[in-house]
Amino acid sequence: MRAWAAGAFAVAILFASSAGAALTEGGRLRAVYDTILDAQFDRVDAQLKQTCPPAPGEACQTLGVVALWWQILINPESRLLDRRFADAAAAAILANTRWTSREPQRAEAWFYLAGSYAPLVQWHVLRRERLTAAREGSQIKTALERALQLDPALNDAYFGIGLYHYYADVAPAAAKFLRWLLLLPGGDRVKGLQEMLQARERGELLRGEADYQLHLVYLWYEQKPRQALDLLEILEARYPSNPLFLQRIAEVESEYFQDHPASAAGWQTLLDRARGGRVWDAPLAEVRARLGLASELDAMYESDRAIEELKRVVELKPIAPFAARTQLQLGTAYDRLGQRDLAAAAYVTAVALASDDDPLRIRERARSGLRQRPDVRVAEAYRLSLDGWRALERGAHEDARRLLTRAVMLAPEDSVARYRYARALEADGDRANARAQLEKVIAARPIPPAVVLADAYVAYAQLLERAGERARAITMYREAARLVGGVPRARDQAKRALERLSTSSTFFDFFFRLCLTSCASRP
Repeated sequence: MRAWAAGAFAVAILFASSAGAALTEGGRLRAVYDTILDAQFDRVDAQLKQTCPPAPGEACQTLGVVALWWQILINPESRLLDRRFADAAAAAILANTRWTSREPQRAEAWFYLAGSYAPLVQWHVLRRERLTAAREGSQIKTALERALQLDPALNDAYFGIGLYHYYADVAPAAAKFLRWLLLLPGGDRVKGLQEMLQARERGELLRGEADYQLHLVYLWYEQKPRQALDLLEILEARYPSNPLFLQRIAEVESEYFQDHPASAAGWQTLLDRARGGRVWDAPLAEVRARLGLASELDAMYESDRAIEELKRVVELKPIAPFAARTQLQLGTAYDRLGQRDLAAAAYVTAVALASDDDPLRIRERARSGLRQRPDVRVAEAYRLSLDGWRALERGAHEDARRLLTRAVMLAPEDSVARYRYARALEADGDRANARAQLEKVIAARPIPPAVVLADAYVAYAQLLERAGERARAITMYREAARLVGGVPRARDQAKRALERLSTSSTFFDFFFRLCLTSCASRP
């Protein structure tokens, strides 16, 4: 996503409102904008007809372009809307240019002119037409500066100016060369962020778009992923029909926090909404959700369940980019399980299905998978550990212990297999050996993945508690409770145990002090 957004101006620069200078029919326009952000695109045309008039027709033309842009943003792999979008943007630019000619002293006209360029600039960047994007981006800057000269109270306009100042400072060298080539002034990162935040807090119509753009700034340049996630959660709560916000939450949880259970939960929620028809383009959202869920299941060492999700995607018969990605993920999962023939067939299919432009490099990655054979020992150990874990889940303790013993023997460095082996020992009543295995998992270097380590802390703490080692048990529960990336079940178990042990501690401390006081007061 960085490829299209870096250096681009937010669509959010469209609208401005303040106590001193409200847009014409700003309330009606705000309602349309909310409909767009909620991805209720089938309602937009009728709403625009009801809004303009009385709102200026040029404003509604600009909003129409914004609606098309957000549809492209939700499905950037498709080019079906490109021609329609380009034509609509050109018409909006022409209409707003004529408006500024008729009323050159009207700030609102210049503001909408900037807004009609903004989606087009981002689209050019998405389609890798960066020189054109930079040239048209300069038109946005000029129009916004003119709008603010005429009316400095247009608070939302500061967001577009802030974006320019920010990205002009932090952009890579190639983008800065384009800025120099077009004789554009330099940027100011601090000032730009302040202007964006000013617009977010004081603007009337901008907040949703500002939140989306700011989450990218926080992720890529400010190293503030928690703030980015907070903004996405606000957007998702306000606009639940837009699948992009929930998609981004799941992606951020995985990429920036390595919290695979949280990411999987996000994808599952999106899948549920898609299957219930509660998001825009539900069939596409279901494909994305299943692909994302499969990726997280594989990251959580549940490749068999990942394969089940991927097979369901194949049955949905998605369009080429998603079909190729599905086969690539299948190949990777099959290779982890040592099923090389199935993996090779999936890689070959991925190469055949990859699109011509192939932005995700599916073809290259699939061919790499064909060339590089996985370690047979590691793959067999992983398959055995997964088979053993499933046996344990269905209560086949003897099979679980046998399979997991073999897995640990094959790959003694595999902390996931060792954790599963410890749980099989515990289920079999061999607590002493289970405890020893859990100690090895907790002490392992490199540190085991959080999704396993959190469970290991809880299981070990429970064994310590049974052995009467209360203080050490509390330490382990605390580690589990604060570990990011563990399964929610482990965190909840740890928190409940800490509350219980804390209450127990208070109770016994009270009676101990009472006893001491009573004994000391006797004659």
